[in-house]
Order: sequence, then C-alpha cells, then structure tokens
Amino acid sequence: MSKPIVAIVGRPNVGKSTFFNKIAGKRISIVEDKPGVTRDRIYTDVEWLNRHFTLIDTGGIEPNSKDVIISQMRRQAEIAIETAHVIVFMVDGKEGITTADEEIASMLRKTNKPIIFVVNKVDTNNLPDTFYDFYTLGMGEPIPISSVNGLNLGDLLDEIISKFPETCEDEYEEDVIKVAVIGKPNVGKSSLINTILGEERVIVSDIAGTTRDAIDTPFEFNEDKYVFIDTAGIRRKSRIYENIERYSVIRALTAIERSDVCLLVIDATVGVTEQDKKIAGYAHEAGKASIIIINKWDLVEKNNHTFNEYKRDIRNQLSFMSYAPILFVSAKTKQRVHKILEYIKYVSNQHSLRISTGALNDVISEAILLNQPPSDKGKRLKIYYATQVSVKPPRIVLFVNDKELAHFSYIRYLENQIRQNFVFEGTPIVIECREKKRDF
Repeated sequence: MSKPIVAIVGRPNVGKSTFFNKIAGKRISIVEDKPGVTRDRIYTDVEWLNRHFTLIDTGGIEPNSKDVIISQMRRQAEIAIETAHVIVFMVDGKEGITTADEEIASMLRKTNKPIIFVVNKVDTNNLPDTFYDFYTLGMGEPIPISSVNGLNLGDLLDEIISKFPETCEDEYEEDVIKVAVIGKPNVGKSSLINTILGEERVIVSDIAGTTRDAIDTPFEFNEDKYVFIDTAGIRRKSRIYENIERYSVIRALTAIERSDVCLLVIDATVGVTEQDKKIAGYAHEAGKASIIIINKWDLVEKNNHTFNEYKRDIRNQLSFMSYAPILFVSAKTKQRVHKILEYIKYVSNQHSLRISTGALNDVISEAILLNQPPSDKGKRLKIYYATQVSVKPPRIVLFVNDKELAHFSYIRYLENQIRQNFVFEGTPIVIECREKKRDF
C-alpha cells in the first residue's frame, strides 16, 4: 500500500514553505541517531488521525515567466501535480488575487485531481474583505488559514485526508519485485537497465538529467516477475538552484516509496559523494532493501589492492547501510551485470523474512547475557520479550520497562546480534521499544 501524495502549489511567497515546515515540525519526530539521513527535505511523511501521507513543498509557479529557472520550476511543479493524489492550492490572503493566481487556477482545473483551495496569512478569525474575492477563481470554498500561528490547520488536514482515494494500492501483483534504480545524474542508471534487459528500453544520453520522470519497465526472468523503475538523477542542492529539479527528486522519492528493492548506482570514477550518502539515506529511511552498485568499474585503474580499498571506503562512507551488498559492474562491458537480478531476488527474500518469536527471544536472551543492558541513576533497562510484527522491512518490537533507557548503541548491538543469527542481508531492520509493566 503506497502512501497518498499531497502537493502544495501556488505562486512564490504565498507561504507554502512556512505551511510545510509547520506541519512537518508538528507531526514528524526527527531521530538524530540515524547517520546519513538528510534533513533538508522538500518532502515529509505526515500522520493525521492515523492516516499517513507524503507532503510535497513545491517551488512557486510563475505561469508566464520566460526566465529559464522560473520555467523549470513551473515544469517541476507540473510533475508534482501529476504525481499527487491531492493538491493544496495556496494563495496570499493579504495580497489578494493576482494574475498568476488566475493562471494557476486555470491550470489546476484541468487536472481532474481533488483540489483544496487555501487562503494563507489570515491571522485572525475575522476574515478580511478581500477574502470573498477569492470565490471568483472558481476553485470552490476557500479555507482561511495562518501557517505562522496555526489557525485552522487542523480543519485543513481533516479536509486533506477526506480527499484521499479509498486505496492507493500498487498496480502490480504481489509477487512482482519492484526495483527503483536511484542515484545522481549521469552515473549510468538507464544504461544499466538497458544492459540487464538486453535492449534499448530507456533513453540513454551523456547529458545529466535526461531521464525526467520515473519510467516503469516490467519484465520476467526465470519465471520471476520484476519491474524496473528508472528515475531522474538526484542532484546536490547547490547544483539545482533550490528548485530547478526538485520534482525530479520527488519522482525518485516516489519511486523509492513504491519499490521493494533499491539499486543505489554510484560512479566508480568519482567514488562516494555527499549526495550519494543522502540518496542512500532516502532508501534507508524508507526501509527498503538495497544493493550498492558501483558502475563504470571498467574505467578504474586497478592494482592488487584497488578492490579491497574501494570496498572499505564504501563501507566507511555508507556505514549506516552496512547491511547492503556491494556489486562492482560495468554497464558498458556487461561485467557482472548478470549477477544483479540474482542479488535483487536474494535481498527481496531477506526483506520479507519472518523469524519465530521463540527463536528471536533466544537470541535476545543470549545477547543480554553477553552484554548487560545499560542503566541510568541505578535503574537498568529490562527487556521482557521481543516479537517481529511485520516485514518489508523486518520490524521488531522490544517490550521494555523504560524506553528512555534503551540507548541507541545498545539497540545497535542487539541488531548486530540478530543479523549474526538470521542474516537479514540487504535490508534494514527496524527495532522499536514499547513500555510494558511486568505483571508477574
């Protein structure tokens, strides 16, 4: 089940980012102990009344501008609109209707998507006289809000979730392994897919950013069914002038959300960059099975130590993804490309692995004997029992006396013990602590 996507659109400076940050700050718990996970997002996962969805912050749309960057922003916002299940159209209640608002309203009316019309910067319950002018846009009943002081945000969130489709199920059957091919521009993602498929199914170009949208390519191999989701390369923030390609990023993030397995493609001639770490962080945080693909390996000058040194550097740079297997390939020469499907199937199975409660508790009990849980001010962490509650990714709940005593380093120790016994190669493991008062 995919999460619904909600895009916030409107001309620049109407308060879209303020609204986005207000919702994200109120509803999202940032876990500081996850290295490599980016914080400068333009999307966020939101929960409201037990409904989960992804909120997208768009760049402002200037419909008639000839400025290259503005026109790119407009195109990226259009991609976001195409991707979204619900659109929040925001205008400025202090400034009143502008020509740009009218142009955007005209564009949105053609989408046939649920649209929620929001008038921002209404800071009191007394509506300004200009508020009623917004009815002339023909976008339905406007909802007055203030992103700054939180006025009517609850009502708006109620309206958003009321517009969600009854299901956001994927269009593919359950036995299909969905693979998102992710990475920076020009690392060879499309070439890699073409080599695996043995045919030119995706446009290949040496110009970074050729692949603008996510492209699905279903195929079968040895009676197994796959779908490759090729995505636009994700660029470093300073290279995209804040907004130019942010909706290619949304396509990639949406592809990650839809996928079972992520192939993180890295250019062997460049090595692991900060942007590679961020992209890996997206897949890691989404709980997806992952394989690190080092492409263009044929272009690297080698000696007897090159392979081991390169692999060691990857493990150091992507230490939070130590579970992911690494494969050195060349889409051009087809070196080791035939192994990719084998790896995909393997990590997909690991991603779906379920272990019995009895076996899990045996491992946890032994781990506790080897290394006592931490204590604070005379109070020691007690782990009563553990159980696996779900798969994709494997999610394990520890019932404990006090969550505050469950230090990150000890949870990581328990994760390592679990991996030593059950492998879980290629997949993150989510370990959650819940407090339980012992009644015996």
